[in-house]
Amino acid sequence: MIDVHFGAGNIGRGFIGETLASNGIFITFVDVNKKVIDALNQRGSYEVELADEGHKKILVDGVNGINNASDPGRVVSFIAKADMVTTAIGPKILPMIAPLIADGIKARRIGNNKRFMDVIACENMIGGSQFLKERVYNQLTNEEKVFADEYIGFPNAAVDRIVPVQHHQDPLAVSVEPFKEWVIDASQMKNHDMILEGVEYAQSLDPYIERKLFSVNTGHATVAYTGKYLGYDTIGEAIADPKVLRQLEDVLKETGELLITKWDLDPDQHHAYQQKIIERFENPYISDDISRVGRTPIRKLGYDERFIRPIRELKERGLDYSALLNTVGMVLTFFDSNDEESQTLRDLFEHNQAEDVVRKITGLKDNDLIAEIVLAYQNNVLSHQDIK
Repeated sequence: MIDVHFGAGNIGRGFIGETLASNGIFITFVDVNKKVIDALNQRGSYEVELADEGHKKILVDGVNGINNASDPGRVVSFIAKADMVTTAIGPKILPMIAPLIADGIKARRIGNNKRFMDVIACENMIGGSQFLKERVYNQLTNEEKVFADEYIGFPNAAVDRIVPVQHHQDPLAVSVEPFKEWVIDASQMKNHDMILEGVEYAQSLDPYIERKLFSVNTGHATVAYTGKYLGYDTIGEAIADPKVLRQLEDVLKETGELLITKWDLDPDQHHAYQQKIIERFENPYISDDISRVGRTPIRKLGYDERFIRPIRELKERGLDYSALLNTVGMVLTFFDSNDEESQTLRDLFEHNQAEDVVRKITGLKDNDLIAEIVLAYQNNVLSHQDIK
C-alpha cells in the first residue's frame, strides 16, 4: 500500500509517517525542503526517538521523497496510484497543495483507477479534510467531481502529539512524546478496507475534537499564559510552580464539566484523560518555550477558540467558568516583543476602551460576559505584582 504524504516536517515524519510505516505502508513524502527530501531518497529510512526516560528509537523504513516545487508531475503520478493521501503541512498551506491533489484525481479518472482512496488532512484544525476538499473541488470539472464523489473520500481527522523543540544535526532525526492520538471520521471514508492499527475510527469527530481543543489546547495555553504572568520562560518551569498547576487543574475541571455534560462522557475516563494531559505537560524531556505556546493571543481568544467557546457554553449551562475567566484576564496581559499579535493587543488597550477591545477580539455580544472579562483583565493588571 502507498501513501502520499504532504509535509516532511517533524509531525509528518514523527507522527503520521511513524504510524503509517508501522502498518506496512510505503510513504512518499512531498515537501519543498530539498535537504530533507534528498536525505529521504538517499537513505530510504529514518529514526523516531520517544521523548521519555527510555529514549526508545523506532526505525521508519519504506520511504522516499518528492520535491513538489521542482517535480510536481511526479507527485501527480504517485497520487494517481496511491491508496491514501495524508497531510501534516499546516492549515495555511492546504490551499497550495489542492491543485496537485486535484490533478492526481484527474489522473486516476483518466487511468480508470476506480480503487477507493481517502485524502486525510492531519492538521491542528477543525474540519481540515473537508476544507481541503472544497479547495480541491474548485479545480475539478463537473464530470471530475462526479468521479471524486464516487471514489475519493475526504474524512476529517483529529490528531494529537507534542513535538518538542528539535536540536539534531541529522535532518531526518525527530523526537516526539510517547503519547499520540489519531482519530478519523469513518462516516466520511471511502476506503473502509484500509483500517490502520494505532488509529481510532469514529462515526462523529465532534466529541474528540472538543475534548482535545478544550483539554490539550486550553490546558497548554493556560500553563503558558499563567507561567508568563508569573515570570517563567518555559512550560517546564511554569508547571513546576504549584500556582500554575492549580490554575491548570481548575481550568480542566471547568472544561471537563462542560465536556462530560455536553457529550455524556464517562467521568472516570475523562478524569484519567485529564491526568494524562497534565503528565504530558510535566514531561521533562519535552522542551517548549512559553513564547511559542503563547504567541498569537488574539487568535486564541477567538469566538470559537479554546477559551471563549467553553466560557460561552459553560455560562449557557449555568456552570462555573471562573478559572477560565481568570486565565483570559492573563491572556490579555500577555506581551512578547517578537509576537505581532501581542503588540497589537497592547496597542488596542492603550488607544481604546477595554470593553471595545474585548468585544472586537472575542466577537462576543453578551455585554455581561464582556464586562466580566474586562474585570478579570483589570484585576490581573492591578494585582500582577502581588501575585508574583
